[in-house]
Amino acid sequence: MAFVITQNCCTDASCVPVCPVDCIRPVPGPDGTAAPMLYIDPTTCVDCGACEAVCPVGAIYHEDDVPQSQARFTTINADYFAAEPLVVRPNPAKWEPAVLGRDTLRVAVVGAGPAACYAVADLALTAGVEVDVFDRLPTPFGLVRFGVAPDHQRTKDVVDVFETALASPNVRCFFNVTVGRDVTHEQLMATHDAVIYAVGASRTRDLGIPGEQLPGNMGAADFVSWYNGHPDLAGLEVDLSGSRVVIVGNGNVALDAARMLVLDADQLAATDIADHALQQLAGSGVREVVILGRRGAADGAFSVGELLALGGIPGVDVVVEGELGERPDDHERALKFDIVSEYAGRATNPDNRRIVLRFGTRPVRVLGVDRVEGVEVADGSGSHPIETSLVLRSIGYRGTPIDGLPFDEEAGLVPNDGGRVVDAGAVVPGVYVIGWIKRGPKGVIGTNRLCARETVANLLADVRNGALPEPEQPARLDAEALSESGVAVVDLAGWHLIDGLERRLGAQASRPRVKIVDRDALLAAASVP
Repeated sequence: MAFVITQNCCTDASCVPVCPVDCIRPVPGPDGTAAPMLYIDPTTCVDCGACEAVCPVGAIYHEDDVPQSQARFTTINADYFAAEPLVVRPNPAKWEPAVLGRDTLRVAVVGAGPAACYAVADLALTAGVEVDVFDRLPTPFGLVRFGVAPDHQRTKDVVDVFETALASPNVRCFFNVTVGRDVTHEQLMATHDAVIYAVGASRTRDLGIPGEQLPGNMGAADFVSWYNGHPDLAGLEVDLSGSRVVIVGNGNVALDAARMLVLDADQLAATDIADHALQQLAGSGVREVVILGRRGAADGAFSVGELLALGGIPGVDVVVEGELGERPDDHERALKFDIVSEYAGRATNPDNRRIVLRFGTRPVRVLGVDRVEGVEVADGSGSHPIETSLVLRSIGYRGTPIDGLPFDEEAGLVPNDGGRVVDAGAVVPGVYVIGWIKRGPKGVIGTNRLCARETVANLLADVRNGALPEPEQPARLDAEALSESGVAVVDLAGWHLIDGLERRLGAQASRPRVKIVDRDALLAAASVP
């Protein structure tokens, strides 16, 4: 008997060190890079359940309990080891925080998303460390709240890990505080021994083609934030009157957006999607979503789990167009090719909505006069127009410059060496980065765990080596002083008030929660005057 890892796998690798027989692969590489998904070798697994107990997103099931919708993952786990036979290693050591070599260390963490929370979790375990967490929004958890698709509720369970970290007695939360406006980088440096930036990379890359300035062409990240209730984008105008939407790029964000566009109102109403998006999507005229990918099926940027999720949506056909390319030999890419090929062989129903996976196709021009009317695309047979009134760009993200820090415009991130910020080849003492602003927009939620751990380990090494500057002020930053200067600070207790209200509103509507999207209403819920 064995356990099975299924679609929700976040690859944070919490399961790897607890396995007594080391049967979970692939393990993260020396640079902390994780695979798109982890697998359990069914012939080596001893059925102990240690991995299931620590999985933060409920992705691991005993093989007898795997839900029918996830049944294929039993075979997928076994097939991985057919191509990559297990070689058992010595049990990986559990990460332990190093001794500081001093009595106290004050660290400011800017951002409260997954990368930030993983860093806080490690820092909070170290005796003598005091952590202050800042986020410009009244709510924590970043992309877990505003990026994870509403129909992926189990993925959001990772916030239980983050809540524990933020609730540590040596951690204080300053939500609704914008670094660079309400408090400066210089102030943070003056009151802390080190500052870690975990601000993500939220700007969608441009297509670089004619016509993309037309209304009706928007970043997929903005669309995702809109339906997830981000306060900054709740008022975004999204034209859903047309029958077709074109998404450029075929990563997981593109697939998430496509699902939201074709799910029926009852399916959407069972999630925590923002009310304004629920109402608009319920009245949507969209019948078809075309997802464009430049390369073949094996090279799609989507994960296997998200690709499989498309094929089980009631009343929705998955249609395949374009050149699929050759079937490769490696497990992950071959699996993508096989799943797409299966979709290509399915019968379709003209009454169903459609998600079209179109491969070997690139956009060359956005068509229209006053707004988007279509996209001209090119493939092996030439150029063709696709009629649409809405184009979503989903071709990656880039960070934005941070006041007081160097910035690599070409890469869209803060230059760094293992998380230590670097300016003109020299390390900037006491300043660090984690997450997408450190490594670029790669990986999923769990990828941030090892990314954050690397930075934290280097920070602690710098402490022991005496490489950090002394803060100018002996006292910690004061929340009351910020409030007196007109900043409406939300602490962790305030977030819990918001969370409790949203859950109660959700219970009344048989939903996980009803999100509050107006900033003033959020502050009122947090009892902030």
